[in-house]
Amino acid sequence: MSAVALVVTSGDGSSDKKSPTESSSTKGRLPSPSLSIPSQLPSELPSSLPSELPSGVESLLPSLASDEVPYYMLRTGDCFDIDGSRPGQAVKRRCDRRHDAEVVTVTELEGAYTTDAALKKAAAGLCRDPLDSKAAKQPAGTVRGTLVQYPDPAGFKIGIDNIACSLAADTTDGKRKLTKPLR
Repeated sequence: MSAVALVVTSGDGSSDKKSPTESSSTKGRLPSPSLSIPSQLPSELPSSLPSELPSGVESLLPSLASDEVPYYMLRTGDCFDIDGSRPGQAVKRRCDRRHDAEVVTVTELEGAYTTDAALKKAAAGLCRDPLDSKAAKQPAGTVRGTLVQYPDPAGFKIGIDNIACSLAADTTDGKRKLTKPLR
């Protein structure tokens, strides 16, 4: 199970690190995928399919019943709300309606990182210029902070390497919202 770490900064340059979600994964190696292809198709389909996923998997998969997605599935220009109780998740919203933040760019981490501090530093570095550039184009008081979403070391190790760099309306109490797309 992978989790996400967030870096939220306010307009005064301070940062607030939100801890990654805890998981109940087992320790040890991940199973290797089987690359063998069956020589024939089964003659009949199973009579029943599992109705539930194993515990904890839902944070890695988008919910088809809602607009909530893992942060690494966001795209440039997506507007979303965040929920402090569900780090790593974003609830997609229309940009012409009230929302917490908008994705300025999505980029990928390259290299080898084994600690959260190293991932945080690399992610913040990749987001700095695009966020500064986009923030400078916004009317005064529109955005008050940035949101950098990146994988934790376990997620990065299994291949989650997307970073979502977003501008936010408010990084303190969440009462301020963006009401239209960023310029």
